[in-house]
Amino acid sequence: MFKQVELSYGFDALEPHIDELTMVTHYTKHHAGYTKNLNAAIEKDASLQDKSIEDILRNIGSVSDDKLRTAVRNNGGGYLNHNLYFSILSPKAKLAPEGELAQRINADFGSLESLKEELQSQAAGRFGSGWAFLLAKTDGSLQVVNTPNQDSPLMDPNGGIPILGIDVWEHAYYLKYKNLRADYLKAIWNVLDWSKVEENYKKATI
Repeated sequence: MFKQVELSYGFDALEPHIDELTMVTHYTKHHAGYTKNLNAAIEKDASLQDKSIEDILRNIGSVSDDKLRTAVRNNGGGYLNHNLYFSILSPKAKLAPEGELAQRINADFGSLESLKEELQSQAAGRFGSGWAFLLAKTDGSLQVVNTPNQDSPLMDPNGGIPILGIDVWEHAYYLKYKNLRADYLKAIWNVLDWSKVEENYKKATI
């Protein structure tokens, strides 16, 4: 039984950068819906019931039934992507990485600002709904990618492990920012907690 990540902050805690109504709707409606639908889909296939969501998505092609595979892909991706997204936000965010992650960002992107620009560019350029991710590869290197809909980078056998994810579905920003996705993408850095991303990087590169 998969469960939503528990928030370590109140729905209004990310104001004014992410508004309370968006947080309530995003977490209690959209994320809850993906979680409920994922669990319902998993119940239909006993071979999936003892696996982690990461393993399921890495091997999504092994789900033989087309309809079930689509349900697991969409809702499993939505579940995992949102768990990552909500876990790296904080009203007391560490605004810049340190240590090994900071060194790797400088090596792969030149600077933190360059990485932010690349993430914002891919997030802004994602047509329709989707995500922008920072991935950690098996050799410790970093890569920025974007995916459509709720697709997880884990479904790409040549991809890495997502350690930072930015939701660019309209439900993540439209109540406050309307059609100004770029304004949301600038504001999110005020509540994106690099200490959490550092933790994710360490786990991904053990």
